Amino acid sequence: MTAPAFCALAALIALTALGAAFVLWHRTRRTLLRLNRMLEDAIRGEFREEAFNEGLLSALEAKFAHFISAASVSALSLREERDKIKRLIADISHQTKTPLANLLLYTQLLDEQGAMTEALEAQVRKLQSLIDALVKISRLEAGMLVLHPEAGSVREVLEKAAAQFRPRAEEKGLALSLGAADAEAVFDPKWTEEAVCCLIDNAVKYTPSGRVTVSARAYELFTRIDVEDTGPGIPEEELGKVFQRFYRGAGASQAEGVGVGLCLARQIAEGQGGYVKVSSKPGHGARFSLFLPR
Repeated sequence: MTAPAFCALAALIALTALGAAFVLWHRTRRTLLRLNRMLEDAIRGEFREEAFNEGLLSALEAKFAHFISAASVSALSLREERDKIKRLIADISHQTKTPLANLLLYTQLLDEQGAMTEALEAQVRKLQSLIDALVKISRLEAGMLVLHPEAGSVREVLEKAAAQFRPRAEEKGLALSLGAADAEAVFDPKWTEEAVCCLIDNAVKYTPSGRVTVSARAYELFTRIDVEDTGPGIPEEELGKVFQRFYRGAGASQAEGVGVGLCLARQIAEGQGGYVKVSSKPGHGARFSLFLPR
């Protein structure tokens, strides 16, 4: 083969290779663009499956399309289930308000006539508190309630929470005090107060004598709110269960309460990027800590 013929053949091969590379690049780019469009359509909730040929890239498109289609169906089913939960919670909340209000009214009217209604009224209020707590927990779990954390001092929240339970503590002969509380955090004031109230309520319920102390301390990443008591303490085997819904330890079976307050506190903490923990030893009280991001 002469030199000119060899050069011409080499040029032809090079051009053919370049052409094949261009075709492959073009097909790959087209496939990637279609995959990108599929994702964008899925994000907008507008994805529709299409027909594809049997090529390797098209097979990838087909599998990707099937995956997105299944994910879309799953997301739609999840939204439908969440809507059902929302409606159920709203119905429970609405339908129980009037009967509970009427029961409280009837007990007050009976009390005016000299009837013994203290026990009845206590049970009605207990039921009302239980339903309110369950509705709040369910709404938080279902994502129906959105917390709005903002930077600020936790002192005012702790003062308000402690003030609500001081009369009940004094009735039991407990000293409810507020310790160091000048700490900053990023939190939702309303819901954080609710969580702290749950912790204080728990401490006052299960502390027969002594004191309950509320305080806050700032660390590098978190601010820790502590509610400490001088109660009987919690056995080690129960420490991992106390935040479960309706859980009540063996030593708490005779005390008031239904076991939802600590669960609600945990949901509120997690809803704003925090968490709760407990440390305790039998006979040495308990310390419940709410950690909030700074």
